[in-house]
Amino acid sequence: MADEPNVGVLMFIAYRALENEAFAALAAAGHTDITRAQGKLLQRVNEEGSRLTDLADAAQVTKQTAGYLVDQLERAGYLERAPDPTDARARLIRLTEKAKQIRPIADRAVAETEARWAAHLGKRRMDQLHDTLTRLREITDPYLDDRNGPAASVPAGTPRQKPA
Repeated sequence: MADEPNVGVLMFIAYRALENEAFAALAAAGHTDITRAQGKLLQRVNEEGSRLTDLADAAQVTKQTAGYLVDQLERAGYLERAPDPTDARARLIRLTEKAKQIRPIADRAVAETEARWAAHLGKRRMDQLHDTLTRLREITDPYLDDRNGPAASVPAGTPRQKPA
């Protein structure tokens, strides 16, 4: 139907609702100092730490933007820079304890939102939605194989083969 939003818009609306719930929960817990752009970057920091260029790629922002956001998050106490043990010239961006404490708050908000969606759609449809989006990710997520950077062997949009 011509008046209906396309699938991308519908997915964005649902994503934005989920994001709003997570940010509302963070704000209610006193974490009002994180912007959406900072949150996008924060959630892509690898557990062992990430190099700035890899973080910029994963967040799909320029290296300059990532550096600016990291500076802000470092001043706010959510990130720290540390030497990379594998390369003396490089620095790793790592989550601080403060950043690690907010993850359960956001995770709980996401779980509550998904539970409301499941109650509205029904378990079967919610499971189908999850499965469908997981399958769609196989051909849309260039970072599926590597949370710190693009999967070098699979260009974005190329269908991935399931492991045998």
